[in-house]
Amino acid sequence: MKIAMINGSPKLGKNNSGRLLKALEPLIQNGNELSHYKVNKTPLTEEQVQELCRMDVLVLSFPLYIDAIPSQLFRMLTVFEEYRKQDQEKDIYVYVILNNGFYEGKQNHIAMDIIKNWCARCGLHFGQGIGQGAGEMLDFMEKVPLGQGPLKNLGKAMDRLAQAILTRDSGDPMLFSPNFPRFAWRISADRGFWHPQAKKNGLKKKDLLRRLGE
Repeated sequence: MKIAMINGSPKLGKNNSGRLLKALEPLIQNGNELSHYKVNKTPLTEEQVQELCRMDVLVLSFPLYIDAIPSQLFRMLTVFEEYRKQDQEKDIYVYVILNNGFYEGKQNHIAMDIIKNWCARCGLHFGQGIGQGAGEMLDFMEKVPLGQGPLKNLGKAMDRLAQAILTRDSGDPMLFSPNFPRFAWRISADRGFWHPQAKKNGLKKKDLLRRLGE
């Protein structure tokens, strides 16, 4: 089976979308042909889009952007849609891995619906999707084994998603938060991300709470 692993993150270098694809890869690579694509720097070539039209499975991994999808990925989807109109020979299934900065994974539901509707327009099968909340935590948990500690829910979801991909089956979206208290996540985000970023940009902690016009 030919599987396209599509990183839809606009970020260059390491990103959470890539980390999630990497976590999924060993669960589905046995006996299958995996091809990797990135849309963050330059648009896919005509040859690459044609390759996608000949895949059995597309796995889209991307971050939530204003409750929707990043513009670079949107561009790829529209180009693919045009090619798909001319080449509908393959029966293609689509699976989604979403992550968002909010604690609640349910925040991903609108973007998931966008991909569902796109599949319907293109004559594709929407298989299943997962939506990880507090996605920015993943950058600090590369050494935590999948399925353990704060990544327990993610591990279970990945196993179910992998099984759906291997059987080209469909299922309900899985939207979840990390196995980590919300209050602790907020404190960690402040001390490990927002406060250092403020200092890096010449701001103080109180500046982060200042309202516009004050």
